[in-house]
Amino acid sequence: MGRVFVTRRLPGDALDRLCQLHEVRVYQGTGPVPRDVLLEAAASSDALVTLLTDRVDEAVLSRGVKVVANCAVGYDNVDLEAARRHGVVVTHTPDVLTDATADLAFALLLAAARRVVEGDRLVREGVFPPWDPHFLLGRAVAGRVLGVVGPGRIGRAVLRRGRGFGMRLLYHGRRSLAAPIEADLGAKRVPFEVLLAESDFVSLHVPLTPETHHLIDAAALKRMKPTAVLVNTARGAVVDEGALARALHEGRLFAAGLDVFEAEPAVHRELLSAPNVVLTPHVGSAT
Repeated sequence: MGRVFVTRRLPGDALDRLCQLHEVRVYQGTGPVPRDVLLEAAASSDALVTLLTDRVDEAVLSRGVKVVANCAVGYDNVDLEAARRHGVVVTHTPDVLTDATADLAFALLLAAARRVVEGDRLVREGVFPPWDPHFLLGRAVAGRVLGVVGPGRIGRAVLRRGRGFGMRLLYHGRRSLAAPIEADLGAKRVPFEVLLAESDFVSLHVPLTPETHHLIDAAALKRMKPTAVLVNTARGAVVDEGALARALHEGRLFAAGLDVFEAEPAVHRELLSAPNVVLTPHVGSAT
């Protein structure tokens, strides 16, 4: 039996199962665990169960903890080099939220394309004019071109959903998918610049690394169609939010759907004032 500290109450029966095997302490506060509490727990526990909002760095990893189990697909909140130096095993949960996040990515795609949030707001404000062929015109989804950047588990799941809408499917990644997977999806690997230029919808599914930081910057946005929609359910800093906000306000991009932000929980103020962006509070895994 080991001593386990969990940084947040978790849904489902995971904690009950953990308690059957270990001595478990769960942070009972709301919001991210305070830094001093996390440091104390790292010194008094064999294992930590952390979330992506917890910064697991040298100060945490040097205190004697043996295992960090990160309850997230990504692990950019964990200093892996420090973990190696201190012999700490790091795990993550790569496949538990594949469909949940892919569903949300497609929900954002549809909501942004068909201006669902704008329509909802107007109805609530009592604005429901007689039908007019020009009112709240959105973008068609069926039969259009979907480009996925990062064909990992979630990216491939989004491609499968696009196939259901009869879309032409493009993807960009560091390497090609295995031929049987590519054939099953009906997707074609293309250079990044080609994907941006040809896609009606661009969905981001890359981890946050120095190479992907601000992958979608002002130059990338200029390559996209002015009628295109950008969706990000990966990591906020993959997108230069200032550049995206300017493109949206200036009509150089039709719309965007974002579940992640560069400085969460803060959101770029010009994104908040843009009517053509759908914003959700990092709920890709919330099923």
